[in-house]
Amino acid sequence: MIRRIARRLRRRPAPTGRPVRVGMLRIAQESNALSPRLTELEDFALDMEGDELMHATSRDGWEAPGFLKNAELSGFRQAVDRCGAPVEVVPLFGMWAIPAGPLSSAALAAIRERLALACAEAGPLDGIFVSLHGAMVGEGGIASEEPILADLRSHLGPDTVVAVSIDLHAHLTPAFMEPIDLLAAYRTNPHRDHATTGRRGGEMLLDTLTGKLKPTMAWRSLPMALGGGTTLDFMNPTRQLFRWMKAAERDPAVRYVSLCMCHMWLDSPELGWATCVVTHDDQAKAESLADELADRAWAIRHQLPPELPPAEEAIAQARAARVRRRLGTICMSDASDMVGAGAPGDNTRLLAALLEHARGMVVYAPIRDQRVVEQLWDHPHGQPVHVTLGGTHDDSPPLPVTGVVRHRQETGNFGRVVVLTIEHLELVVTTGPPLAMKPSFYRDVGLHPTRADICVVKSLFPFRLYFALHNRKTIYAKTRGATDFDAVWRHRYAQPTHPKDTVHHWRPTDRLRRGV
Repeated sequence: MIRRIARRLRRRPAPTGRPVRVGMLRIAQESNALSPRLTELEDFALDMEGDELMHATSRDGWEAPGFLKNAELSGFRQAVDRCGAPVEVVPLFGMWAIPAGPLSSAALAAIRERLALACAEAGPLDGIFVSLHGAMVGEGGIASEEPILADLRSHLGPDTVVAVSIDLHAHLTPAFMEPIDLLAAYRTNPHRDHATTGRRGGEMLLDTLTGKLKPTMAWRSLPMALGGGTTLDFMNPTRQLFRWMKAAERDPAVRYVSLCMCHMWLDSPELGWATCVVTHDDQAKAESLADELADRAWAIRHQLPPELPPAEEAIAQARAARVRRRLGTICMSDASDMVGAGAPGDNTRLLAALLEHARGMVVYAPIRDQRVVEQLWDHPHGQPVHVTLGGTHDDSPPLPVTGVVRHRQETGNFGRVVVLTIEHLELVVTTGPPLAMKPSFYRDVGLHPTRADICVVKSLFPFRLYFALHNRKTIYAKTRGATDFDAVWRHRYAQPTHPKDTVHHWRPTDRLRRGV
């Protein structure tokens, strides 16, 4: 497959006498196969095309309002602006959904129909820049991005150069890699290089179209679902991997090195970490570096994430951190119900523990419950109300509470929101996914994070960036839900996979997975 790509691109002459025509496309969601709530087409809250997409990705626009000003497509536009050759950008469309359950069959079919129409309307393209997540799973376990990429290649033809940017939690497979020519994954965790990844991927694409780059690419798949400790890019053991990758790119022949640490809640039979290297006209170097990075990643497989405490112990840790609570807040991640990793956001177990064991502290927390929001939307402020929370999308028990409505608001990203005061707990009840990741999630509904002893967040890593000015201690609580790390031990793998199984060498499985 890799050598076929190299030959195809060498046959393709660079356009002369006219601007290169480059498409721009996003279809992105991180999906959780273990979440019981399907993702439908209407869940793609950010959906733009044409002039709207061009403005959103310009210097004056906001690519993902409420989340990011500049993401991958903005980075691609930066590469276009810096390119010395004339470039015509052709916007197809950009759609993105908050992480959630599998994409429904109807939604996937609608996206594929829309892609076919957009490609037909775009006309002939010399290249296309595509922003994907790399871990979007469909109903029934379908790897949704594989048919999307296959469709894209079919619609555009064999000579259009396809460059793809992905999250570093992407899942690489032969069907994913076959239609593409260039790949660039994030290099930070928590992710803070969305635009940089887009810019670098765009530069590779434009250099290929103008004849400056003859891309050769190699990748490897490891039977390793978990490892690398916390997997933060600035902490060992993964810090040493990212430093090595950066050093490898000092070689002018090496254009991009990617390490994908997989999304462990895909429930794919061939789940695992992966490496990918793009070089300039040097297949042997790409193969060698992909091998070496795989060896280095395999060497840290036994360093598993730390054991997470149950809710009661997590709350006790927060209570003991008196000085830190006075200087700011404590971010408590509901690690079993992380909306940022696709959980439904209506697990009640941590809430129940906070109500019982966090008395005397001020606590902010979110939950998703459309029935309760509808019940309280017209309820008078300040009047007591009895409601039952949760028990809708997961197996956590329904939680009856008595509280007072203090705030109501329509929001763009989280739907209708009601703030319910329950003794020492300020509860933000949403109709949409309660992605409590930024202080603004609470601030925008009248709650100030620095006044809380505990702010519950529903993400694994990104909150560390956004809450940096307020957070004085991070505590993860395990409560049993759709994003338990234990899932890797329950998956059914096609081949023995670490850490569920004892695996001594990665190469035999890699060759089997890639069909070598």
